[in-house]
Amino acid sequence: MTHLGGIAAIFIFMLAAFTGYEVISRVPVILHTPLMSGSNFVHGIVLVGAMVALGAATNTAERVVGFLAVLLGAMNAVGGYAVTERMLKMFRSGKEAAPGGTKHPPAQ
Repeated sequence: MTHLGGIAAIFIFMLAAFTGYEVISRVPVILHTPLMSGSNFVHGIVLVGAMVALGAATNTAERVVGFLAVLLGAMNAVGGYAVTERMLKMFRSGKEAAPGGTKHPPAQ
């Protein structure tokens, strides 16, 4: 793996942040729920990258930053799945079984 200079790494980070902002800001509101599942997949890839970076850390500062990246990446992925699950529950019909095995009462 090639070592990038600090300026190049900052440039790539800024470019990725700008691109992400532009893509997300142009998504219609009606598509946010279906796209959450796809974005959760991307968060999983980010988490794997953070773990690889943490594994390659050679000093304490790199280990601290790598640990924070893994921690925040895991929180982001888990939170994304929790939000997606909660949003999908809003669209379930009253006939489907609840997680405890009981049926929801019919809507009146």
